[in-house]
Amino acid sequence: MKELIGYCGLDCTKCDAYLATTNDDQQLRIKTAKLWAELNNAPILPEHINCEGCRTKGKKTVFCDSLCAIRQCALKKGVAACGDCSDVSKCELVAAIIKDNSDARKNLGV
Repeated sequence: MKELIGYCGLDCTKCDAYLATTNDDQQLRIKTAKLWAELNNAPILPEHINCEGCRTKGKKTVFCDSLCAIRQCALKKGVAACGDCSDVSKCELVAAIIKDNSDARKNLGV
């Protein structure tokens, strides 16, 4: 599996935080921080929008680094991604992502 496919199957290269980081795009950081702050009812600032992919050793947003329950579960179980987990078919965490996202399901092989 490509390193820039998240534990959940989403493609990190399509994420605004990843794009803002790799392109050093301050306007996209501002736009993304505003949207994510509204969606999450949380104080998210442009300087929080730095991520190089949740499965890489590089920078991550606070959410991806320590708040994403899917990432935390995969790390705890020691799987490369949710598709490698024997519980994936009954997992409510990843179901929220893959139920309406055929690309994520395909990326995970489920």
